[in-house]
Amino acid sequence: MQHPIPRPRRSDDFRPLPALPRRHPLEGPACRVCEHPSCRQRRAQDLPRLGGHRSEYAREHLQAAQLQAHHPHLVVYYGEATQSFWAATPTGMIEAPDVDTLLLELWTYSAPPAVRPRSRSHNTGRVLAAA
Repeated sequence: MQHPIPRPRRSDDFRPLPALPRRHPLEGPACRVCEHPSCRQRRAQDLPRLGGHRSEYAREHLQAAQLQAHHPHLVVYYGEATQSFWAATPTGMIEAPDVDTLLLELWTYSAPPAVRPRSRSHNTGRVLAAA
């Protein structure tokens, strides 16, 4: 089957372009609820600092503080500029994109349960029971 070659348009043939789909205007320079790092950074620019931290990253700072409480011999924090978790270890700095990855990295710096000292109240109870 042969297809005929289409005839070229004349120079005075101006057909209107198809209409574009109706688009809603943007709400602002950043989305209100999305988790994209760029949107979070733009939202955080206008927020006040609370204790040196922006409230946009309150969840991450809380996670870093909880991790710091479990590893008192290390320094753990969340970097707002890099939007990643950091830990200062005896061998150097560790950067992780999320708290789970940092936990995996810190696993080697955790003392095994047999090496951890027992609390005083627990030892006192054993001595009284044995006496």
